[in-house]
Amino acid sequence: MQKLLICYKNEPVEKIHLERISAVWSDVEIVNVGQNRVADELLNTDYFLGHAKVPVDWDEVVKRGRLRWIQSSAAGMDWCLVPSVIASDITITTASGVLADQVAEHTLSLLLAWLRNLPTFLREQHDSDCVGYRKFIRRATRDLSYANVCIVGFGGVGRRLAEVLSPFGCTIQAIDLFTTNKPDYVANLLTPDKLDEVLPTSDIVILSLPLNNETRGVFNEDKFSKMKPTALFANMARGQLVVTDDLLEAITNKKIAGAVMDVTSPEPLPPHNQLWNQPNVIITPHVAGQFKWRFDLVTMLFCENVKRRQTGKPLINLLSAEGKRLGFPLRSDQNPLWTDVRKEIVGTLK
Repeated sequence: MQKLLICYKNEPVEKIHLERISAVWSDVEIVNVGQNRVADELLNTDYFLGHAKVPVDWDEVVKRGRLRWIQSSAAGMDWCLVPSVIASDITITTASGVLADQVAEHTLSLLLAWLRNLPTFLREQHDSDCVGYRKFIRRATRDLSYANVCIVGFGGVGRRLAEVLSPFGCTIQAIDLFTTNKPDYVANLLTPDKLDEVLPTSDIVILSLPLNNETRGVFNEDKFSKMKPTALFANMARGQLVVTDDLLEAITNKKIAGAVMDVTSPEPLPPHNQLWNQPNVIITPHVAGQFKWRFDLVTMLFCENVKRRQTGKPLINLLSAEGKRLGFPLRSDQNPLWTDVRKEIVGTLK
């Protein structure tokens, strides 16, 4: 019997997810493991549902020729898209867009916390060693309303961010490889070569890019030097998109006003790294996509793709050859994205 390996997190997945999968795919052996076993099990499985957060010998996986399909439980695909996998005929579908609501909420939380100076007020409320401890000092704040916002990367998360920010009256400039389907509430949807023209006028710059060879280290000294000294930088995607030392230098030398980030490079950020010590920086430990029923949604997506695979229908969030290279699914008439079918799937499978 063919094997389906499942690994969502450190521990094996819950029974309810296994039951939902078995209901649509009864003739497959399910191997349910945590991260401590996933690398070894990937060498001897036919299908994989999940996200390997430990090193995997992908070259050996490809060489064995057994693995046929990866359904990622994550949107970012840098964990498996090594050259041998990209060149292989392994079918890959992603969870792109599945966590967009939660990442957008977390981004909004960080932006508002920074702009409204909440870290300072919280320190003065709780830290008795703080100079302003409970002195009820009215300190300066800034507004999100009517800010000029640049969203770099306009996939599922970037589009949801623009939607969430639009009621604040923000002027939104989006940067993406693909400039079709521009929402009315986005002022401009521009190609990456226009980024340097947008940075000098942006109050807030938000990264929601995939990590690949083209985007690694894309925000460096050059990009920070083009931003306003009053600008806020936000990274909600992958830490390796940013040259950490250049970000620190930009903050300490006041080339930008500050940063909020849910990801770092390296990750976790070492306790001695000076970014921790910057009062104008907020760091959260890669939790933007966490919510109580996130694995329910991933399981729903997988079950729908199983049914589509069995009936010959196009798979959701399928990576084409170009998508494998870029690290995200491309919208086409043949293959839908999660954002195209989400309401239908969640409404029927919830």
